[in-house]
Amino acid sequence: MMQYSTSDAALVRKYMDGDETALSTLINRHQQKLYSFIYSKVFDRTITEDVFQDTFIKVIRTLKRGKYNEEGKFLPWVMRISHNLVIDHFRKNSRMPKFEGKGDFSIFDVLKEDTLNAEKMLIKEQIESDVRELIHELPEDQKEVLIMRIYKDMSFKDIAEQTDVSINTALGRMRYALINLRKVIEEHNIVLTNY
Repeated sequence: MMQYSTSDAALVRKYMDGDETALSTLINRHQQKLYSFIYSKVFDRTITEDVFQDTFIKVIRTLKRGKYNEEGKFLPWVMRISHNLVIDHFRKNSRMPKFEGKGDFSIFDVLKEDTLNAEKMLIKEQIESDVRELIHELPEDQKEVLIMRIYKDMSFKDIAEQTDVSINTALGRMRYALINLRKVIEEHNIVLTNY
């Protein structure tokens, strides 16, 4: 039986060297704190247990591949894994907006919502980050119009003047930007959560 005084880092090393009991010691040591952390996010015992199990499946896979390198920071690392799994859970289980080709792009209405709880804030930040990355994949003229319209809140009249094109051309570029962005979102399988 291992002593409680054995550090997390030493237990991780022992487990990576083939000592299966070292992992049990780590799980038992941090179970309560991790379980409480997950429960505080999801408020559901079944989901908490699922996320808890998924967290340790991921931990085991990472350790078995020898990819763990955060010596001495085992618990924060495990909590980060569970935190990401909680975000995944909320993203998968929230209703997704449907993209009909009319009006402005609904995701940006979602992103402007101010009254979000902690989980939704995390998801919102991740979606914003994902969308910003994808915008860079658009053709330059479409990207320019989209950024002016969405992030700078410019009118199509102002966009047309600044880019030296007609309003119809600016509208057309915005339309194509949104069509292309939807395609890229589907290709990357990014989940846009509806609040």
